[in-house]
Amino acid sequence: MHHHRGLARQTRADAVFPELMPGETGAPQEIRFRRETAADSESTVAADRQGSIKITTMSLLNMTQYGDLFVEFMRARREVFIDRLHWNLPQTEGMEFDQYDTPQARWVAVHEYGQVLGGIRLMPTTARCAAYSYMLRDAQLDLLDSIPNDVLFFDAPVDPKIWEATRLFIAEGVDAKRRPVVQRMLLNAMQTTAAQQGATSVIGIVPAVFSRWLKRIGMNAAPVGPKFNIDGTWSQAALFGLKNRIQ
Repeated sequence: MHHHRGLARQTRADAVFPELMPGETGAPQEIRFRRETAADSESTVAADRQGSIKITTMSLLNMTQYGDLFVEFMRARREVFIDRLHWNLPQTEGMEFDQYDTPQARWVAVHEYGQVLGGIRLMPTTARCAAYSYMLRDAQLDLLDSIPNDVLFFDAPVDPKIWEATRLFIAEGVDAKRRPVVQRMLLNAMQTTAAQQGATSVIGIVPAVFSRWLKRIGMNAAPVGPKFNIDGTWSQAALFGLKNRIQ
């Protein structure tokens, strides 16, 4: 996520974390997901909103099993991060990518009938590719200009049990009523995928208020860096424990 300063249509807040629910204003509503019977109306509504949504975790080794899903995933990233947020990122043939899209990464896609509804990228903190490692560590080493180098309270970890989450997005075309369902599925898949890779925690940058919202839906998120203000948006690094994964 390397960006140049001074882009007229890009705020530094956008350069750190995308708007997950575009078009919605105010504080996020508290959303409860509980184990309930099929007769429960809230559970039935949630199932209706989920519809035929599927979750797929792709790697370089398995992506050929899913047809064009990886291509559509990278095109969806372009629509969010370049077309809507105006980030200065590489693109080719309609796909957005950067230096962290390597065989060491995992790409989690929430999709329905071939349409990508949301996604996230996961990378081990042990990753290395040329001068780069992973986003938070590279920011701390002054290799990125969109994130402050004092983003963490401690040295960026290099630990196979800690993975980093980046490029979290929900597509703008997702109906507002389904956004909470897609978001929950995506965060659940983030935890499950990281755990399957041997991780016990996930680290990443979130808006300060978002970390509290995560706790409301059963995720354990602890701040591991100072709050920093970029264009009026308070953000901070958070560490998510995977012991109590959403089921």
